[in-house]
Amino acid sequence: MEIQNTVAVVTGAGGGIGGAIARALSVAGVRVVLTDLDSDAVARTAEAIIEAGGQAIALAGDASDNAHIDDVLATAGEHFGPVDLYFANAGIGGAAGLDVTDDDWDTVIDVNLMAHVRAARRLVPEWSERGRGYFVSTASAAGLLTQLGSATYSVTKHAAVGFAEWLSATYGDAGIRVSCLCPMGVDTKLLRPDHAPDTDGERLMQRAVETAGAVITPEEVADLVLAAIADERFLILPHPEVLEMYRQKGADYDRWLRGMRRYQAALLAPQDA
Repeated sequence: MEIQNTVAVVTGAGGGIGGAIARALSVAGVRVVLTDLDSDAVARTAEAIIEAGGQAIALAGDASDNAHIDDVLATAGEHFGPVDLYFANAGIGGAAGLDVTDDDWDTVIDVNLMAHVRAARRLVPEWSERGRGYFVSTASAAGLLTQLGSATYSVTKHAAVGFAEWLSATYGDAGIRVSCLCPMGVDTKLLRPDHAPDTDGERLMQRAVETAGAVITPEEVADLVLAAIADERFLILPHPEVLEMYRQKGADYDRWLRGMRRYQAALLAPQDA
């Protein structure tokens, strides 16, 4: 897909992967509407794009909220034109362990999955009429493998991958393209928050990601995302080794689960052991 002179929405664009994707899109000639819960952060991202000569608008809000999605799409249409690309990038980690409240589950499901569903519900009918549109889902390698420590993150990222697959299979012949981004460690606040992890579960989550492979920059991820869109490629793997891990999982599920239990035990062992 040729993206120059198109219109894109990027959620979770206050920093990290979303901010890097927004900047890369602008450099490629895309007019961008940015959204994030952090109003100051998303405004800074938009200002930096404008100062660099791009076109961007920032809106603060919850990417999983129906009214906010409507507002974002209306703002894009008013200022730039119909949305051609939607990057469902906003995501949260969720608490560790099994003792997560129902309310916490609801929040993580809303942000990591239902935000994608609600955006697609609004965009796909129009895109089908136009015969074109591009939906990019930020999932995670955890959506293909798992996330030690966090059931909420693992389950919702699996669901995000599943929804992206369904969207592509169902609407691909209508001209709608879908890509699903599944990185491992990326140097963002999701992996490395301002506060140090203060529970065993949180430490397990962080160590599992940081030791599984290289921690790369959001800018590296953004470059790979734009390359995948140019190729109209579904699965975006910034860490290529994830594909081999996924193959091993599918080839022998029980062996893979035994390996994950060994990996977890090693991560939980005393650091000086």
